[in-house]
Parts: sequence; C-alpha cells; structure tokens
Amino acid sequence: MSSERPYYIVPPCHAPVRTLFRDAHCWVVEKPPLLLSVPGRGPENRDSVSWRLQQQEPEARVVHRLDLDTSGLMVFAIGIEPQRRLNRAFAEREVAKEYEAVVDGLVAQDEGEIRLPIIADWANRPRQKICHERGKASLTRYQVLARDTAENRTRLRLMPVTGRSHQLRIHMREIGHAILGCDLYAPPDVLARSERLLLHATHLGFKHPMTGDWQSFRSPVPF
Repeated sequence: MSSERPYYIVPPCHAPVRTLFRDAHCWVVEKPPLLLSVPGRGPENRDSVSWRLQQQEPEARVVHRLDLDTSGLMVFAIGIEPQRRLNRAFAEREVAKEYEAVVDGLVAQDEGEIRLPIIADWANRPRQKICHERGKASLTRYQVLARDTAENRTRLRLMPVTGRSHQLRIHMREIGHAILGCDLYAPPDVLARSERLLLHATHLGFKHPMTGDWQSFRSPVPF
C-alpha cells in the first residue's frame, strides 16, 4: 500500500489568460481566478498560467505567483537574463504592487499598516500562520476605498510591501476583516458570502529588465 498522501486536483479552468504586453523579454498577463500560476502536484494539475504561456513561448519563465483563487496581473520573463533581473527587482522590493479586495465588516481606519510575521503552518498545509518567534517579517499597507454599511463590508486597496505566501489573506483575517470568499482563512459565514475570493491584483509596475524603462499596468476589478 502506498504511503503517499493524496493531493488536491484543481477543477478545470476554461477562462483565458489575457495578454496586456509582450516583447522579446517580458510578458504581462491577467490570470483568471481558479487557475494555478505554475503546475501543481500530479499530472492532473499541469494546467496553469506558466504552462499555457510555455506552449507559445518555451522560454517563458516564472518570476512571481498569485494564489489559485486570486485573479489579476502577473509578469513572466522570457529568457534567463530577464528572469534574473526581474527576480532581483522583486527581491529588492523595486516593484509596485496593488490589489483590491472586499472584506467582511466595516474597517474603522481610512488607512493603516499591518505588521505581523508569517510562517508556514506545516501541520495544516498549505495554510500559513502568524508566529512572532520564528515568522518572517511581513508588511501590508491598506486604504479604504468604500464602506458598504448595508452589506457590512469594505472595499480596500491593499499594498503588500513584502510578498509572503497568503500574506494579504492572513493579514486581513488577523485584524478581524477576512476577505469574502476566502476558503483558507475566513470563517464559514464569510466564505459563503462570495462564490470566489474577492481579491484581484490591479496594478503592477516594474523597470523593464533590459531597457530599464518603467512599465506600469492596470487591470480592472471584475467584482
């Protein structure tokens, strides 16, 4: 009998990956929700943004990722040197990133910061958790865009300074405002309020890896 743990098989995603920009060195696309950024475990989980792009351009290379449930902007490198330079830009926080989210409850402050260290919750993978002793420093800035008192929810602009796994989802949960439709960190009633995770990568800005020119892209929020 095999001792290998069963793994989750992602349901098929038929939505397209839309190209916003492409040249010889980088490729900016919009990821639909419920499509993996990169292939997952097992042959059933091959379909992903990177796999689809590599069918057209074998040299398309991953630079960063979005969660399965998150939609919005991603940049891929084309070739080793552009990938190296874009990886460095992300690591050195030289990239502008903004997201929009709808969260449970009415956020009191018009803007603020969340500084809570994050570590992998190995006993409950793929979840992450807050750990003040061993977690990696994590910072999220937010601004209120609109409060909906009738629906008891708030629309936020989220600006992650660091890029930890699930950072926005767990940070919002920790301040008492879980993202609607979040299947990992929201309580059941908040999960049930949306058929999808209401989190979208709306803005991505970076220096072109070869020319150094600043590139800025925006994606309209689909919710």
